[in-house]
Amino acid sequence: MDDRFNTAAGWVLFSGIIALGLSIISGMFFDTHRPEAMGYPIEVADAEGGADAGPDLGTLLASADVAAGESEAAGRCGTCHTFNQGGAAGTGPNLYGVLGKGFASNPGFANYSGDLKGAGGTWDWETMNRWILNPKGLVPGTTMGFAGLKNDQARANILAYLNSLGSNLPLPEPVVAEEADEGDAAEGEEATEGEAEATEGEAEAADGEADASEETAEAEEAAAE
Repeated sequence: MDDRFNTAAGWVLFSGIIALGLSIISGMFFDTHRPEAMGYPIEVADAEGGADAGPDLGTLLASADVAAGESEAAGRCGTCHTFNQGGAAGTGPNLYGVLGKGFASNPGFANYSGDLKGAGGTWDWETMNRWILNPKGLVPGTTMGFAGLKNDQARANILAYLNSLGSNLPLPEPVVAEEADEGDAAEGEEATEGEAEATEGEAEAADGEADASEETAEAEEAAAE
């Protein structure tokens, strides 16, 4: 019995020595350093980059078509809304004069969502544009089922039509494009002025060299006399 136990213990010890030796040898050939950060890196988009905001709203409204907006509004919104002055509410409120008014402010409509009532905003150009683009993006708890209109010019046409319904808000100026043009023009003028100054400096240097050459020639003639 003792012989068998000693034999088994010997084999176990021998196996452990072999395993330890193999581990040491493998460590000599393979790099086993722990990485600085565990897991795999995941690249994410730059949050500051964002998506393209699209054309400036002032630029779009400057070329907006009221008649096209009326047609768009009738086709996309007419099932739930009316647009005539004093018109009855439907599934949604009457939209005559809505631009410039506060959220959920039509006294003839009682079924505004609590989230829209609590938002406390005003239907200005930018807000209404965002609403038509994506209602739930502006007020997540709204009960309006409209999925949104992605076409920039179509939204501008609807905005122009809504504004013609008694609101008559002044159009926003397309300032972004104008400021960019002014900046480019200013940079161009600065570059031109810099080139002109450099040319004047080169001309003055050339005149100085010519004067020095004349003085040297006069001195040589005087020495020769």
